[in-house]
Amino acid sequence: MEIYISEEAVIANIQSDFQEIYPFLQLAFYQQPHEVGEACCPQEKIPPETPIEDIRIMHTFGWLDVSKHRTAAEIEHDFRHRMGLSVQVLHKSGEMWVQTTKTDYWTLQQLNEEGKLAEQHIFFYPEEPAE
Repeated sequence: MEIYISEEAVIANIQSDFQEIYPFLQLAFYQQPHEVGEACCPQEKIPPETPIEDIRIMHTFGWLDVSKHRTAAEIEHDFRHRMGLSVQVLHKSGEMWVQTTKTDYWTLQQLNEEGKLAEQHIFFYPEEPAE
């Protein structure tokens, strides 16, 4: 699976394309890069309506591999080193989105499944016992 990063893209386009593939994952874009296992500063989060031309340090475009066997760390690395964009993969945990700092080496499939399971457990309501 791949997503296309065009010269005219805005952050929301990329986020939407990614979340179409992985509904329990999200990409967040930040002003500063981070190392594997580190969190990004919430104050540096970039709004979704921002054109990538305004924030990237490399002016390249093209396809980015987001296959299910790739890890969050690999995706973040590719965005940074191939596209000049600082991103953080987040996974769904109930109604919250959590940065993958402790799970950077999990595959996108594992992270997406974990988010799906977390939502099911949080929103699972057993039926009332029959009388």
